[in-house]
Amino acid sequence: MIKPLKITGWIIFAAILLLVAAWLLARFVFRNQVEAYLSAVQRKGYVELLREAEPYRPDTAAFRFEYLQDTARRRMTREYFRLDTLDSPAAPTWDRAIALARFVAANIPHANQSVYPERRNAIDLWEYTRTVEPAFNCRLHSIMLHELMTACDITSRYVTCLPADSLDQDCHVVNIVWLPEREKWAMVDSDMCAYLTDTDGTPLSLGEMRTRYLNDEPMEIHPLLDDGRKMDCTYYRTYWSKNLYWFECVEQTAYDKETPPRGQRGRTVVLAPEGYAPFDTPSGSVFTHDAERFWAAPDPLTIR
Repeated sequence: MIKPLKITGWIIFAAILLLVAAWLLARFVFRNQVEAYLSAVQRKGYVELLREAEPYRPDTAAFRFEYLQDTARRRMTREYFRLDTLDSPAAPTWDRAIALARFVAANIPHANQSVYPERRNAIDLWEYTRTVEPAFNCRLHSIMLHELMTACDITSRYVTCLPADSLDQDCHVVNIVWLPEREKWAMVDSDMCAYLTDTDGTPLSLGEMRTRYLNDEPMEIHPLLDDGRKMDCTYYRTYWSKNLYWFECVEQTAYDKETPPRGQRGRTVVLAPEGYAPFDTPSGSVFTHDAERFWAAPDPLTIR
């Protein structure tokens, strides 16, 4: 009786050792391979959700994006940040936008701030990072970069990019920049310090990124900063596959759109697949599944 018990004990002990060895291998030796595999499985699931969604179609929802320029605020912002030292008006628009995005990314890390700033414009957000907390989230990153680009007469929007799952409270906010030389939008992410291109180096818009996930087409990730830190491209690819299901942004872009009172924010335009019910949308939002109009070429800046 004692011998069978000993054998059983040794079997259990050996099984435990094998499990520990497998865990150690997964944790330390093959960690990157395991993470890459799990991320690929997760990404495949998110892409399948995109493929199962109804395609975008034209509709008659009434909205019109407007891009406002306040000359007094423009002058104030340019002087405060000495934008003449950061911006070269003769350079291609994409180069100018990247220079401003690098400035924001290099000076303000990502963090989920504990104290939300009351005033949300470029100048006050900069002061916030110098007097309250040194970092803030993607939404505030995008608002700040948007205002810097507006002060340089670069047309842009900040867009909230959301997942299909209403229980997933994580979304991402980035900027899209209109490139008149290429007649297209391009996404830039100062919060996570990156942008994406096709294999020829052409910067991609959010709409193009979504289409490339749907068609399993390649995209190249480019870090904004060359500071020695290695970017986790596997995570970034999966993160975007989740947050391209639907989008929302303000209909009228201008300075201080997110500073209370909330009424000055104006209407929000929501782009979502037909048949999908977006969640937690602002009151008075306009809903559309017309991607062509949502991503259309912008009107010129309206000077005030």
